[in-house]
Amino acid sequence: MTQVARAGERRRLTGLAGFYAVVMRTAVQTQFQYRTANYLYMVGMIAEPVIYLVVWSAVAEAQGGSVEGITAGEFAAYYIVWTLVRNMNIVFTPYGWEGRIRKGELSGMLVRPVHPIHYDLAYFAGWKFVVILLWVPIAAVLSLVFRPTFDVSALELLVFLVAIWGAYLIRSMLLWALGMVTFWTTRVSALYELYFTAELLLSGRLLPLALLPGWAMTIADWTPFQYTFGFPIEVLAGDLSTGELWTGLGLQAVWTAIGALLVAVVWRFGIRRYSAVGN
Repeated sequence: MTQVARAGERRRLTGLAGFYAVVMRTAVQTQFQYRTANYLYMVGMIAEPVIYLVVWSAVAEAQGGSVEGITAGEFAAYYIVWTLVRNMNIVFTPYGWEGRIRKGELSGMLVRPVHPIHYDLAYFAGWKFVVILLWVPIAAVLSLVFRPTFDVSALELLVFLVAIWGAYLIRSMLLWALGMVTFWTTRVSALYELYFTAELLLSGRLLPLALLPGWAMTIADWTPFQYTFGFPIEVLAGDLSTGELWTGLGLQAVWTAIGALLVAVVWRFGIRRYSAVGN
């Protein structure tokens, strides 16, 4: 690479970093203005993990205090961490692509000097800082009620802080690629429901992966889903070895790269078919 090319690349990266900073700051300011709505939304989402937690805690007590070695306190830890990971995994929905294409909203995004995915990544990433801040008191209340069992080391905390962002990137890429199917059809709901079902069963979102049958765990090992939910949750709530922590981060990086490649390929072919449809 020539010196001129290197200088151009540095300017591009600097400009992209500035773009992310501005959009993320805008997201933080916007979402703080709607903090009450955000809080109510987060409180509403607590119903799902609380139901799972109550059910599995009852099963653990009925079986002498644990299920496959997982105690009621460990279930509580799992689903309390789940609430943060779930909120971190809120990304641009494939349903949003229907409006972007049908209403011609994508046309405006195409005239920006950066790829449209950068806006979604930056905006939702900025939103996460508001989510984390609002989550802390919710986690405190859940901890007082359900008394989770935590044994977290400094390394596990560090890995978790990286893993929740890795989960966010993987899910962003996968759902962006899925949403772009709208380039070929105006309805993506059927595919999204199929994706959602697979994710629910194989990610650790419904129940800890250790409770899955052996054949299901084997399938889960070959999918990206567990690295969006199960892995980051287990980092704090489980008992992963140092090797498993680093392996998990490495596989998150692999799935992020695969997702980015998938987005690039689908975008390249899909944008050729794009034609805005106005109202």
